[in-house]
Amino acid sequence: MNNIIENTVQLVKEKLEGAEAGHDWFHIERVWKLSKKIAKTEDCNLEVVELSALLHDIADPKFHDGDESLALKISREFLESQKVNEEIIEQVLFIIQNISFKNRGEAPKDLPIELKIVQDADRIDAIGAIGIGRTFNFGGFKNNLMYHPDLKPQLNMSKEEYKKSNGTTINHFYEKLLLLKDLMNTKEGKKIAEKRHQFMLNFLDQFFAEWNVD
Repeated sequence: MNNIIENTVQLVKEKLEGAEAGHDWFHIERVWKLSKKIAKTEDCNLEVVELSALLHDIADPKFHDGDESLALKISREFLESQKVNEEIIEQVLFIIQNISFKNRGEAPKDLPIELKIVQDADRIDAIGAIGIGRTFNFGGFKNNLMYHPDLKPQLNMSKEEYKKSNGTTINHFYEKLLLLKDLMNTKEGKKIAEKRHQFMLNFLDQFFAEWNVD
């Protein structure tokens, strides 16, 4: 298993070289470490967890014209080349396909624990200090406004509306980041998310205090 993990790390580093800083190798590495931390508290298949964590953003659709099949294709070809058995491959691809926030309405209700673990880890990396940094980095990458008092958060967007949204960075907190704490699957995930969620609330209080100068 160690060789497969090492080879997967190498593949991801190569594929994500030069990627936007919120979705680069370091994001993957943080999610991988968080996944292993959460996995210690659950009865799960660690190989599936690690491979899924490493491959979950191998071809993020938002950087590939919305193509949700590319990550599955790259992952399958790689795992087959590593002689990973078909059952493991299917589990990993299922996680990649169903992990994202925008796909939560399409995912089956009865999710495997491995998906719950990696999903929690991925969502934890979207909140707290790291989440704030990633959000502003991506907003700058898209040349979005930081904030506009007249532009209100869109709280009930469809998947297509969410994918096309170019709202403000601050609105993204209300449209996604502040919702993640209550979407955690695991006990450990909930514990970690609670502290990071509070940090974001404190940040927003400070942001608006500085914006609304008397």
